Amino acid sequence: MATVSLPFRTLAWEGGIDGRFLILDQRRLPREQKEIELATVAAVRDAIKSLAVRGAPALGAAAAYGLVIAARAGADAAGVRQCLREGRACLASSRPTAHNLFWGLDRVARAGDGVEQDRARLLARLLAEARAIEREDAAACEAIGRHGLTLLPDPVRAMTQCNAGALATCGIGSALAPLYMAHAAGRDVAVIARETRPLLQGARLTAWELAQAGIDVTLIADAAAAHCLARGKANCIIVGADRIARNGDTANKIGTYELALAAARHRVPFFVAAPLSTFDPALRAGDAIVIEERPGEEISVIGGSLRVAPEGVCCANPAFDVTPAELITAIVTEEGVARPPYERSIDALLAGAAGAPA
Repeated sequence: MATVSLPFRTLAWEGGIDGRFLILDQRRLPREQKEIELATVAAVRDAIKSLAVRGAPALGAAAAYGLVIAARAGADAAGVRQCLREGRACLASSRPTAHNLFWGLDRVARAGDGVEQDRARLLARLLAEARAIEREDAAACEAIGRHGLTLLPDPVRAMTQCNAGALATCGIGSALAPLYMAHAAGRDVAVIARETRPLLQGARLTAWELAQAGIDVTLIADAAAAHCLARGKANCIIVGADRIARNGDTANKIGTYELALAAARHRVPFFVAAPLSTFDPALRAGDAIVIEERPGEEISVIGGSLRVAPEGVCCANPAFDVTPAELITAIVTEEGVARPPYERSIDALLAGAAGAPA
């Protein structure tokens, strides 16, 4: 299978325990491609909250590295553990919906179990776990790409929402991974990217990274999606996810639910792509997913400076919505493809992953 290579990295840890944590600052895209260093746990939290780093899988890795940064402030093993507790509380308060963020925090926090009094060994164990999370996500992206590739029609005329590409992960993406692989294999691939108001992740990020990869991309206003589907402009929809309940209900960027409704009306297959770290087996259904409410100024002020609504107007700005499982054709994971009934297929995937060798 052809190799997919992209000319940027979303995040990286350089060096040993005293090394540097770098992210590609996504607030600057597409105007400027710039990496910044996050040297404190507060800086990592702010980067997550301000969307300098974003996308559920990338948030799992960023939170993991942020916890390592917090822990190394401890002067001895006991201090490291205290810093771990405080750092986890700080980072967990950044964004509530992405399950991967909490999954990453918990993995790093547990990694130090059994290491009692040796500060150096404890820190080395924490950093190794964070690096494993990054490495495993990159491998998961490749596997999602391979499994998703089997679902794509030929030619591929895909529509997507928000950004679930390399910028949202530690690899080649979740929803965009099958598209990258199809393109690398020489297939005819074209993508319609919705702008994704109010922060324009589709316009600023998805269109940018697809163009970087040389994939034909057309940007549309969010409200044009149903119009395009009615006229046969897309033959599949593929999106990412921030949290998936046990029954297949899926939280993703606001606007995904309405896109799924339009897809159902026009009989266009609607695929979700996400690693198993996005699944929350503790949630029976999507109505229990906490939906992040972001500042109203993201709607009333564009780009932080251009006011488009009257001063003082009330704004509601939910960052995510939940697409019911009945509207989802299939869910692509690194362990395979889940299909309805999702209660059975998701349980089988999760059980298989739990039983796999470490």
